Amino acid sequence: MFFVIFRILECDAGYILEELDQKLSPHGYMVPLDLGAKGSCLIGGNVSTCAGGVRLLRYGSMHANILGLTIILPDEKGTIIKMGNGLRKDNTSLHSHHLFIGSEGQLGIISRIQLLVAPRPTSINSAFLGIENFQKVTDILRKAKTELSEILSSFELMDSETLKCLEENDGLKSVLPTNPAFAVLIETSGSSKEHDSEKFSKFLESVLENGLAVDGVLAESATEAASFWKLRETAPLSVMKDGYCYKNDISLPLKHFYELTDILRERLGKKCIRVTNYGHVGDGNAHINITSKSYDEELYKMIYPFLYEWVAKHGGSISAEHGIGQLKRPYLHLGKHPDEILLNQRLKQIFDPR
Repeated sequence: MFFVIFRILECDAGYILEELDQKLSPHGYMVPLDLGAKGSCLIGGNVSTCAGGVRLLRYGSMHANILGLTIILPDEKGTIIKMGNGLRKDNTSLHSHHLFIGSEGQLGIISRIQLLVAPRPTSINSAFLGIENFQKVTDILRKAKTELSEILSSFELMDSETLKCLEENDGLKSVLPTNPAFAVLIETSGSSKEHDSEKFSKFLESVLENGLAVDGVLAESATEAASFWKLRETAPLSVMKDGYCYKNDISLPLKHFYELTDILRERLGKKCIRVTNYGHVGDGNAHINITSKSYDEELYKMIYPFLYEWVAKHGGSISAEHGIGQLKRPYLHLGKHPDEILLNQRLKQIFDPR
């Protein structure tokens, strides 16, 4: 069901994200979430892991867009309970459906979703910038959030090692004529083509004139913009072609965002093929990938728990959007107060006492 005026969609959890988005398209709307795996991931899984994706800057997280959930509880009866009533405003309860967003099935199974959708933008601008150091990446991000403000929808980072991997493993060359230390994909989305284009052009001119970026390419067509996004969306698959990939999905304060990558390169040396960092720098989410020809127990022990402990020590999260699963369970205590862990355990007992 789709309630157009309030932009509320109610759907089953089994919809593939891209298919759901395509169903909304003829009506001029879209799912606010977008990720590289949109052709295979399910909207229910997106909710249960609180997936962030590349549009979080513009549209917020799942917590900002979910108005209600239908849950199947893990009790003997398989009790079905509807949480939230699809209203934009309702302060009559504790908003208990938020407990299930990002819970990965610990408390119950999500079967239906009430989702706030977004108007499909009619004006999209994209640019690919080359930047010589991470400090200038942060300077451009600060400038973008100030000057592009409400139309800024994506600010994605790829380091030079990621771009090198894309060329070696997939034959995808960078759209930049130079080989900078970092590349950033910036996108704006709005409803006023002339206004947005002028605003974006002035921003890019200022970035280049002030020496914040050493190079840049402005997409002149949807096809060219798609070529920018192909680089970013292929990166998670490209690193796996090295043989074996130790994938990491972390959040860090911006001042520490790239520091760990350099530390890992020095720590691991020639034990690995490469250490890459790409991700949603606009919201502090880094995907650090370490590759080797095959699984190496010695390499694994050099990475973990060192990586998780470093992240926790520097005010980060060991799981930004991919969830905890089984591999990260032993490290759940990192960065969490013991009382918070105890409270979570009590909640688990309420929903699933077995």
